Amino acid sequence: MLSAADLPALVTRILAAQPVVDMHTHLYPPSFGSGAPDGLMLWGLDELVTYHYLIAEVFRAVPATKLPYAQFWAMTKTEQADHIWKQLFVERTPLSEACRGVVTTLSKLGLDPGVKSLTSHRQWFREQDPNDYIDRVMGLANVESITMTNAVFDDNERARWLAGIAPDPRFTGVLRFDPLLLDWPRAGKKLAEWGYAVEDALTETTVRETKRFLNEWCDRVRAIYCAVSLPPEFRSSEILEKIVLPVCEQRNIPFAMMIGSRRAVNPDLRDAADTGGLADVTAVTSLCQRFPNNRFFVTMLARENQHELAVAARKFGNLMPFGCWWFLNNPSLIDEITRMRIELLGTSVIPQHSDARVLDQLIYKWDHSRIVIGRVLTEKYTDLLAAGWPLTEAEIERDARMFLKDNFLTFLRG
Repeated sequence: MLSAADLPALVTRILAAQPVVDMHTHLYPPSFGSGAPDGLMLWGLDELVTYHYLIAEVFRAVPATKLPYAQFWAMTKTEQADHIWKQLFVERTPLSEACRGVVTTLSKLGLDPGVKSLTSHRQWFREQDPNDYIDRVMGLANVESITMTNAVFDDNERARWLAGIAPDPRFTGVLRFDPLLLDWPRAGKKLAEWGYAVEDALTETTVRETKRFLNEWCDRVRAIYCAVSLPPEFRSSEILEKIVLPVCEQRNIPFAMMIGSRRAVNPDLRDAADTGGLADVTAVTSLCQRFPNNRFFVTMLARENQHELAVAARKFGNLMPFGCWWFLNNPSLIDEITRMRIELLGTSVIPQHSDARVLDQLIYKWDHSRIVIGRVLTEKYTDLLAAGWPLTEAEIERDARMFLKDNFLTFLRG
């Protein structure tokens, strides 16, 4: 039997040893291109330092009144990275989570994060082979499988799929199609251009042809689920209910909704321009109730939505809350949300996903998340011991496997 004194080191060790199946990322293998100007595989020092969180942060340090947006975007990637490094890592202490993540990543790679210049580190990254580097990063992060986000309405990515993409066993596909739900006139026009006989109205032919489109692309990307990112105001739509959910049910794959993103509130920041807003959880529960044969992965961006979403998951077995998305991916909020979810749902949640856009981010996102998840589990196991439960190491190993891998895979299978 374990004692409370055993738990901190034991939980840390078990979580560190448990491989992750990362259920939501924006990462790609080298077959999607890994270099400028349009490669989809983002990796390396300059991509890590110019991540859009850090771009937003540097404009607080040096506002646009001093360095206009247009001047920043006219810089090369290297110049942008040098500017961010100077302002956020040399002239300021890198306390934010995005900055600390860069420090953790460099340290885990064996590089000195305290340098004044990035020149020597750039040379190290130039010596790395992209394909081998994926294995190195996955090993350091202890990630056994990466789930992509394959945006069918992105012309660059779509062209690569049509040209032929060889499967990479390290990556699995997810079909994403936001415009289909959020901008049907644009999406319908695209489908017509691509040879699908759709019309402006949601006629029988349009329904049939749009289903054909989804099925063909699910097959092409070998999608393990379908996904969209939605604004706070989204409730439902005819396309979702008559086309998307029937296709997901027929294919026996879940539908993921990432709800609460409000796009381009400051367009000058480009990828860093978005913010979040409070959504309506009843939109989720209504879908779960009316479509019991569908399974729904759901994450929400507003902190205020988290408790109601967890309570909703108690009522619907076809609802799986997952991760601490985007602006919630900070240690204090991961701690709060994970603690609340476990208290309400026990082990039946997916506490985290990386949402990584740069390969190297897998290192710090999973390192930091494991620490927070471990802290919460240690407290909960301590409480359980105090209540009289004869906790064993095997139970902790089982829980770690469920949280970091099996809950996702089991929900996929239905």
